[in-house]
Amino acid sequence: MEDDPIDFAPQTEDGVPEIPQVALDRSTAEELELRKMQKTQTTCLFILALATGLGLAYVAKMVLVVLFVSILVAFVLAPVVDFGVRFGVPRSLASLFAVFLLIGVIYGITFMSYSKGVDFMQDLPKYSRRIREVGQRWERRAEAFRRSTQDIVPQSEDDKRAVTIRQQSSLSDTVTTALGSVGEIFFTISFIPFLAFFMLSWQEHVRSATVMLFKMENRNTAYVTLGLMSSMIRSFLVGNLLVGLFVSVVSMIIFGLLGVPFFYFVGFISGYLSMVPYLGIVLALIPPVITGMGVMSLEKLVVIIVSILSLHLFAMNVLYPKVLGKRLQLNPLTVTIALLFWGWLWGAMGLILAIPVTAAIKIVLDHVEGFEGYGQWMGE
Repeated sequence: MEDDPIDFAPQTEDGVPEIPQVALDRSTAEELELRKMQKTQTTCLFILALATGLGLAYVAKMVLVVLFVSILVAFVLAPVVDFGVRFGVPRSLASLFAVFLLIGVIYGITFMSYSKGVDFMQDLPKYSRRIREVGQRWERRAEAFRRSTQDIVPQSEDDKRAVTIRQQSSLSDTVTTALGSVGEIFFTISFIPFLAFFMLSWQEHVRSATVMLFKMENRNTAYVTLGLMSSMIRSFLVGNLLVGLFVSVVSMIIFGLLGVPFFYFVGFISGYLSMVPYLGIVLALIPPVITGMGVMSLEKLVVIIVSILSLHLFAMNVLYPKVLGKRLQLNPLTVTIALLFWGWLWGAMGLILAIPVTAAIKIVLDHVEGFEGYGQWMGE
């Protein structure tokens, strides 16, 4: 005979099991509610800060572009300054020498470009007849295409009688507007050498003062974050320099074998123009095609176009990820969105600055508590 199971549940006088009473910890409930409110406040503050940052980036476009370009220039010149400091040269003097060295290099490149352009214009009459023939051939094809479309879609009598009146702007207004824009650009660019000089000469002070802006418990994180951003920017510049140099050398060899005039100069320009995101593949085609249009056959021009396209695809899809992928740690979707966004916000300079700015934002998100998920989403 089996023993009856023992029921340990408390029962009432009627034999009905008593429902256990659970004590609610009010302090825990209040703590959960407080955490929920803090999380909501943090999200609202983040959205507000993001909207404020985007508005500031749009309004202060020129200032921020100059600031970021100056930072990149300072990182380019930093090895020269460190080399001088290593041999006992004061940092301020080494920084001044580095800035003047950069100005001299830019002047030399500009002078060389101008002289080669003058040489090209002097040699232009030698094959101007072929250039005109090519232009006239394309003009005849365009005219034939226009006539064929007119035959397919004939104009109505109202369209033939339509008269378009265009208001012509005066020459003085056009010249004044152009000079004003050019003057504003040159005035803004003139700040870059000064900003780069002060960033180089006050490098240690700026870094330590930036770290001191944070609370004591966050200073180590800020110091590590600044170090990672510096390493990223340095790797970005060196990687672009190496990849651009490779593409330029290969372009020079191909252009030289095909007989492109001034192949060494055109190949150098085309190689580094190819590094511009998205627009590079179009910009890299312009110098060799224009230079070789009057003296080269159509077959050679096709070979040039195919070579540039192949080099660009190889550099962007093979070399670029190998050289910069480990440092930047940005997935292709993030890079594409960044190029689209910063290009829309800042134009052509936004396309150039999009990758380092986005990589810097990712590094910050990786080291801010509560935002690590966004950094992981942007990463590989």
